[in-house]
Amino acid sequence: MSTHLNLLLASRLAEAFTLIHFEVGSEGRSEGAVQRAVRLIVSPIRLGVTVLAHRAAIVHLNTGLTLRSYWRDLVYTVVARLCGARVLHQVHGGALPEEFCRGYRLPMAFVRATLRLSDAVVAMSRSECEAFRRFVGSTPVFTYPNAVDCAPYAALARNGSSAQEPLRLLYIGRLVREKGLHELLEALSLAGLQGIPTALTIAGTGPEEAALRETAAARGVGRVHFVGPLRGAGKMTALERADVFVLPSYAEGLPYALLESMAAGVPVIATRVGAIPELVEDGINGVLVEPRSAVGLAGAIGRLARDRAALSRMGAAARATIAARYSVERLAAELCRLYALLSARAASRRIARA
Repeated sequence: MSTHLNLLLASRLAEAFTLIHFEVGSEGRSEGAVQRAVRLIVSPIRLGVTVLAHRAAIVHLNTGLTLRSYWRDLVYTVVARLCGARVLHQVHGGALPEEFCRGYRLPMAFVRATLRLSDAVVAMSRSECEAFRRFVGSTPVFTYPNAVDCAPYAALARNGSSAQEPLRLLYIGRLVREKGLHELLEALSLAGLQGIPTALTIAGTGPEEAALRETAAARGVGRVHFVGPLRGAGKMTALERADVFVLPSYAEGLPYALLESMAAGVPVIATRVGAIPELVEDGINGVLVEPRSAVGLAGAIGRLARDRAALSRMGAAARATIAARYSVERLAAELCRLYALLSARAASRRIARA
């Protein structure tokens, strides 16, 4: 979420509108039970004061589809509406609403109420957009995918490996079971049995790190490097060196790590989940596999390892896809139009919370 907000605060949206970043969570700060309770009580009051003090035209809620988020956002939505602001609800991944609430009438009722109280809902993919339209009825729903600033990645010089070298794979993200990394390590073992050498860099932290190290050792996968979190120049260097970015998740929205790797010209192997199939065209700018399939991952790895020329073509296509459809300029322009549509005030400078 922070990546999304920082991009918008530095985009042309901030030139067209005055944006106020209203913090709703702990923002990474350590807090005890009492501090958290005080924040939860005071935060909606602070929002109301902020909206009234700045005469805010729009409250733009960025959220994920979790039960805790929707309890919180229902309160914020009511406060914003009582203060006269329009409400834009932007959902960043998670389960689809009907799946999220299936079998639970009360959660379904308040999630639907939260979204129906909003003036518009923004989803990340066409499939999510259709699901939200079915769920909320008359509330307008738009499709605005996540975006990246392409400029830093366009300048990267790609240094792909030769056909005689191991295929260099890169993963950036949380080390949790749902990211499919155990299946990836199994796939590398299967590829090794077929005589396909690989080298995997795993960047990130998480509770599965020790188990992943054990899996790599147990399966005899030697070239696996755990490098911790990568940011700034370190991340750029890793993207320059990578032949393929791998994202074998069980479920996703539209992750920034995937967008950034493609913007850098790195072809991807990713699972057919969430909004990813709308971004990754199988065989064009990457390879799609089924989730939880080590055999599928091994097949994709072998296919790209044997055809290094395809990596160059896919990398160029990946970069072109991001520039054409997933740039921050595109997202800012779409939000500018939506903000203007939602705003009921005639002032040339409107105040909105990003």
